[in-house]
Order: sequence, then C-alpha cells, then structure tokens
Amino acid sequence: MTHLYLGLLLFSFLLTSVLVIPFINLLYKLKFLRQKQKTLDFLNEHTPIFDKFHSHKAGTPVGGGLLVIISVCILFTLILPTLKITNIFISRNYDISKELLVIFYTFISFALVGLYDDILKFFGFRKSGFFGLRMRHKLLLQLFLASISAFLIYFTLGINFIYIPFLGAIHLGALYIPIAVLLIVGFANFFNITDGLDGLSSGLLMIALFSFWFLSNNSLDTPISVFLALWIGALIAFLYFNIYPARIWLGDVGALSFGATFAVIALLLGKIVPFLIVGSPFIVEGLSSALQIISKRFWKKKLLPAAPLHLTLQQIGWEEPKIVMRSWLAAIILAVFGIWLGLN
Repeated sequence: MTHLYLGLLLFSFLLTSVLVIPFINLLYKLKFLRQKQKTLDFLNEHTPIFDKFHSHKAGTPVGGGLLVIISVCILFTLILPTLKITNIFISRNYDISKELLVIFYTFISFALVGLYDDILKFFGFRKSGFFGLRMRHKLLLQLFLASISAFLIYFTLGINFIYIPFLGAIHLGALYIPIAVLLIVGFANFFNITDGLDGLSSGLLMIALFSFWFLSNNSLDTPISVFLALWIGALIAFLYFNIYPARIWLGDVGALSFGATFAVIALLLGKIVPFLIVGSPFIVEGLSSALQIISKRFWKKKLLPAAPLHLTLQQIGWEEPKIVMRSWLAAIILAVFGIWLGLN
C-alpha cells in the first residue's frame, strides 16, 4: 500500500499547487488580508516587539488553511469510494464510517470556528455576530467541539486507553474524555500560537505528520494513512508559498483545525506519548505564552522579553529564517524519536 499512499500524496500536492495561486488572487480580491494594527496580547496589552518585527507583513493574504481543508475533503471523498470499488484491500482498526466521522468532524468544525474568527478580525465585525470571539468565548466553543470529538472517540469507537511505550496500554475509563478534550483544545491553541513566523507552524506540522503517517502505516489503518497522505501533499503545496517571505498565511481557519485534528489522529492511533514528543515544539511555544500571561497577571512581571518563544528569539537578534530552519531541524530529531517510541 505504500506506493498507493505516495501516489495520493503527490496527487494532492499537484492539485493544491494548481489551485494555490488562483486562491491567493481570490483572497486579494476579497480583501482577506492581514491588517496593520497595534497588536494586543491575551491581556489586551500592547505588544511592541511583535509590531516591530511583523508590521511589514500587513497586506499578506490570510486563509490558506481553507484551501488545504477543501482540497483534502474533496480528494478523500472521491478516493475512498474508488478504493472500495477497485477492491483494494482496506485495513482498519475501527469501523471506517465512525473513524472518519471523528476525523472530519474535528477537521471541519474547528475550521469553521477559525474562519469566523478570521472574518471578524479582517472585516471589523467585532461588535456583531456570534460572541465576537473574544478569547474566553473562543475557548468555550473549542471546549464544546472538543467534547463532542472526545465523546465520539470514547462512546462510538470505544477507545479509552493510552499506550505507554515499553509498558503497554493503560485503560483510563471515563477519565479518557477530559484528557482527550485537553489535548484537542491545547493543541488547537498551541498550533495557533506557533503560527507566527513564515513557514514555522506549517513546516513543523509537515514533519510531525510524516512521523504519524509512518506510525499509521505500521498500525495498518488505511483511512488514517490516506487522510494523512492527502493532508501532507496539500500542506507541502501551501508551504511552498508560506516560507519566508510568505505570500499567504494559514489563518485561524487552518491553525485551529490542524492542531485539533493532529491531536485526534494521535488519539485514534493510541500514540499519545509519541504525539507529545513530536508535538513538543508546539507545546514549548504554547506554554511560553501561557507562563508569560500567568506571570504578568499575578506577579506583574515578564518571564521573557516577549511571548511566544519565537518572539524572544527575534528580540535577541535571531533572524526569522534562522529560527524557522533550526526549529525544523529540532522537529526532525523529535519526529525520529517519536517514531522510535511509537514502534515500542
């Protein structure tokens, strides 16, 4: 099946590559562009370091995640029935329809929240519409959506365990649900926070998905392997235009969807420990922001010159491509480590 997965990856890459330039032009016409503004952090305080390094990026189209999501959904809808018709053997760990329900529900529902947030952000509808998506409202929405994903995994698929390398499976019972919710919401936001430099989050995700593609093949789960092949192919096509200097950004529509779906894939494969290793760059970025917020709120001082961590690295003199490339190198080593753990 490996040759089939590689073919699907290439097909997804080619299709998205053909569509990405017209899509960028469409975003310009719709004025779906990054705005020049005085950026506020989660405490509504001015962040001059961010503005210092990123104000020149105003006018760059935002919403590339939507193209990736549409490409993956359309291709998967066409390809899976084709595999069944041609009698290609499909191995699976769970009922295909139920497994795909969880994946695509998360993939699309978190994308819709992100898309709405992007629309409010770029067209100034903050005083109208659904909540205005302040941080607390966005978190509540994500918790609600993630709870549905966790309930589907627990009750529909019957998954209630976490596999610990060298020790085996640990059954958590109903405790599995809040842990799953925490992982899904956490990574949706950690990915969003990491999406601050050209090519950073998408490149890290590409490396992480390759590692889990390997693990899904080893687990003989065809639906997840096909989904990841299509996702990686489309992501590489997007990444070509997202590396420095970026011509397009993911936007919240992609960032929230990708982080949450990555967590769901790990939950379905039972590879939580490898997931935490492979996803540790996102964790470091997210926790650096969280700890900065806590320190400023309770102790009235900063732990770092700026948060997340990549802003601190810029402040001390690292150039943007240097931060991104070194992060990718670290991610490759972590991906190899994660695969090694996932095979034990």
